[in-house]
Amino acid sequence: MIIINGNNLLNLVQKESGQDIQACYYCHKCVVGCPVSKYMDIPPNAILRMIQYGEKEKILKSATIWLCTACETCGTRCPNNIDIAKVMDVLKQMAVKEGVKGKEKTIQIMHKAFLAGIEKRGRMHELSLIRDLKLRSGGLFKDIKLGIKMFQLGKFSIFPEKVRNVKEIKKIFKKIRSIE
Repeated sequence: MIIINGNNLLNLVQKESGQDIQACYYCHKCVVGCPVSKYMDIPPNAILRMIQYGEKEKILKSATIWLCTACETCGTRCPNNIDIAKVMDVLKQMAVKEGVKGKEKTIQIMHKAFLAGIEKRGRMHELSLIRDLKLRSGGLFKDIKLGIKMFQLGKFSIFPEKVRNVKEIKKIFKKIRSIE
């Protein structure tokens, strides 16, 4: 395998994720274990290889980084203990920070809505998340019948739970923004 020493992407992702991406020898165990790999446009092990070759643009525009559910099955199966979920999270953060519009726009919108909800309320509230997602992506009433059915089945509550020290959570978000 040819690795370019000046590969800024490799160095950055390894530093931010704390993972030795060069330890991947392309065994495919992460792909076989991944419950969503069949929906990905690039398999997880190929993402690692693309990082090694510095293919930043292709990676950040891929659907794969947004389809990763961070279930950590890949890392559990990896013979070299590479936590690919951490790598995917770093790649998502890079895409958001750089304003890259990927193939999975709704998932990117949901990612932003989820984080905004955590910052505002201190924890996720499903109904607020769905509302924010629909307002940001359009189609506010597209799934209204499903939403009513889920509410009737008790799948989500109307009001969010109270969280102590939401101010502390807001401080964390503020600190993260100051670092970026």
